[in-house]
Amino acid sequence: QVQLVESGGGLVQAGDSLRLSCAASGRTFSIYTMAWFRQAPGKEREFAAAIRWRSSSTDYADSVKGRFTISRDNTKNTMYLQMSSLKPEDTAVYYCAASTKVTGRNLNAYDYWGQGTQVTVSS
Repeated sequence: QVQLVESGGGLVQAGDSLRLSCAASGRTFSIYTMAWFRQAPGKEREFAAAIRWRSSSTDYADSVKGRFTISRDNTKNTMYLQMSSLKPEDTAVYYCAASTKVTGRNLNAYDYWGQGTQVTVSS
């Protein structure tokens, strides 16, 4: 089992920056891919960014590309999402996810999920 705990959400203004963290514990050696998904009120959960745990290769949704940066620190078993130039449409609950497979944007491919952290961007 892998446990994931997100932190760093909050209320910010449009144009501000925010950094989310996701700390992994347990059988972290089994992780191949980690990702951030987000879910806005009344909408389905959507992919935001992913990182391959060993190679550090990354993938971004078009809606966040150029504004968000995903990274990880293997020594701390922690993944980050640096969010810049935030927009009101970025308002959502952000979820950290981990997969035991080399995978991408399909949320059904992720085995473990955090509890989520709220990000609210005011205009």
